[in-house]
Amino acid sequence: MNKELAHKLKRLTLPGLKRYILFVLLGVFVVVFGVLLVLGFHPITVTGDFIRECLEHAADVLPHRISGILAITVGIFLISIAFSRTLTYVVASYLPEDRESIPDMLLRRAQSETGPRIVVIGGGTGLANLLTGLKAYTNNLTAIVTVGDDGGSSGRLREELGVLPPGDIRNCITALADEEKLVTELFRYRFASGQGLEGHSFGNLFLTALCEITHGDMLQAVKVASRVLNSRGQVLPSTLNSITLVAEMEDGRQVRGESHIAGANGHIKRMTCEPANPEPAPEAIDVIMNADLVVLGPGSLYTSIIPNMLVQGIAEAIRQTAARRIYVCNVMTEAGETTNYTVGDHVEALLEHSSCDVGEGYKFVDAVLVNEDIPEEGSPEASPNFVTYDPNHVRDLGVRPIKRNVVSHNNPSQHDANQLAEALILWYARRKRSKRRNGKAIPLRRRVASLF
Repeated sequence: MNKELAHKLKRLTLPGLKRYILFVLLGVFVVVFGVLLVLGFHPITVTGDFIRECLEHAADVLPHRISGILAITVGIFLISIAFSRTLTYVVASYLPEDRESIPDMLLRRAQSETGPRIVVIGGGTGLANLLTGLKAYTNNLTAIVTVGDDGGSSGRLREELGVLPPGDIRNCITALADEEKLVTELFRYRFASGQGLEGHSFGNLFLTALCEITHGDMLQAVKVASRVLNSRGQVLPSTLNSITLVAEMEDGRQVRGESHIAGANGHIKRMTCEPANPEPAPEAIDVIMNADLVVLGPGSLYTSIIPNMLVQGIAEAIRQTAARRIYVCNVMTEAGETTNYTVGDHVEALLEHSSCDVGEGYKFVDAVLVNEDIPEEGSPEASPNFVTYDPNHVRDLGVRPIKRNVVSHNNPSQHDANQLAEALILWYARRKRSKRRNGKAIPLRRRVASLF
């Protein structure tokens, strides 16, 4: 019955009918007003007398102060309801239906704003995957990304237009996005055909266009793209210099270019870059020094993580920062880069490229996070490419191993974003070290209490 009545009322309010219904009601009101005048009853006078008598009787029942307070309370209540409904209606018209409720969104953002300041250093899909999980805990995120890529869409744009390779930067911005799914998918969209467009990512083209508009200022282009996607954090290239990665092999060969290193089928002895010791991007050193937690990886050891250590001042800032520091070791080895590498081999290579002496790894990182869920030999999930855990080697390097189950069940070659982020946050929260900031020691548990 209620639905039928609502349907009839909607039919009466169709465009074009409302004005005529209003005219009918106005006409009825005028006719009644005229009839009352003919009968000698002035409507305005009678109405005023009625209201005055009601107020006099109310004053006899309740004192005027109490009546006034009740009237004020009712008025404020009505105004609050009207304001709340109006605000909800206006805001809802700008938000998609599948977004979380406004109170939930405000609560989550308030908690995230007080979260720890985390700096994640690396590149590739591993870094973007980690950011996807960490953004649920804090908005104070900074991704420092390598710019040595010279393959695929990024390599073509770098060669043809002279811009910094945007691929890893775009992946991180998209991972930090807090925007509609359609916009995020748009940035990830890759053209499958079209002369000159095939293989290019829309996000790469967008960043390149912004860089051209800002007269080659990639930092400004990244900030604009982050605003478009409403990213929960910032992304910084480790350097604004165009660098070329050079791998020195144990057999004496030198392989130039990130895209050629994996295909060289050799054992990497040393990584360098041209030009040597590139200058760091503005803010990169400061965010490391002011961080609460610094995370290295996950990602390709020699082409995503170590290239950041080749930038002047990055490794030194990691050594000097008062933040907790942890290296996330990959789940799988990578052919052509880390074939047959153990966890200890990964850590040793990272320390060597960071000018850290053997046995003093604690001066560079406090711990290495290792995946403990390695399938047993003979099981369907078993693979010879899983990174082998060698605790004695790791401890000899001066680094504390932390074992956690962080592998993705959908893709055993990668970390699970949520489990990895949770493991890092809990490890950080459990460290009881107090940190000096502005000359005052702040207990660690107080800084992370809002997360739990």
